[in-house]
Amino acid sequence: MEHTGSKNFLLNPNFLPNPILLQDEELNKYILETSVYPREPELLKELREATAKLPNAFFGTAPDAGHWSFYWLLSSPYCSLTIPHDGKITAIDRDRKTYEIGLPIIQKSGVEHKIDYIESPALPVLDNLLEEPKNEGDFDFAFVDADKGNYWNYHERLMKLVKIGGIVMYDNTLWGGAVAKPEEAVPESKRLWRRSTIEFNKSISADPRVEISHVSVGDGIIICRRIG
Repeated sequence: MEHTGSKNFLLNPNFLPNPILLQDEELNKYILETSVYPREPELLKELREATAKLPNAFFGTAPDAGHWSFYWLLSSPYCSLTIPHDGKITAIDRDRKTYEIGLPIIQKSGVEHKIDYIESPALPVLDNLLEEPKNEGDFDFAFVDADKGNYWNYHERLMKLVKIGGIVMYDNTLWGGAVAKPEEAVPESKRLWRRSTIEFNKSISADPRVEISHVSVGDGIIICRRIG
């Protein structure tokens, strides 16, 4: 989430199951190798390669989705590389190990001073921010990649924290295409979050406080612009 003034971003970088929508592996590889990787900053390449070595690497946001959302929407594939020297990113994750994976690269890039990492579930942190009246409407951007059952709870809080005209993005909103399939056609392990995702998509589509665009890259991203 980007702070008006101090440029404070709120990111929730939880690694979660991320089945890509583009099922043709050769075509997906073609897109990455021709349009994503060649324009990827070296530090982000290092981070991606470090993550790729982990057993649960597939949990991360798909490279094409990350490239599109951060490069095109925010004019940078990695916010902390371009926000002002006194800018801040508030990164929330209940597992510090996920942050420490990228910490050496963050330090190498010289942006560690911009990142305020908080080891915690996200909702208590958002509630704490809202206890300070100065934070209401004072953030420019939020990226949510967290437990799907709480997406609407995050949304309600972010609608108070993000300014009018600010952007909120939600990852994994198509759930590998499962949202459009009959429940019986979806593996049982994915059904609960499928239902949560369907309900969230329905609710946010009817929310008069935002304009939305549902982008079918990676595992699906809903982009909201707060208008009220």
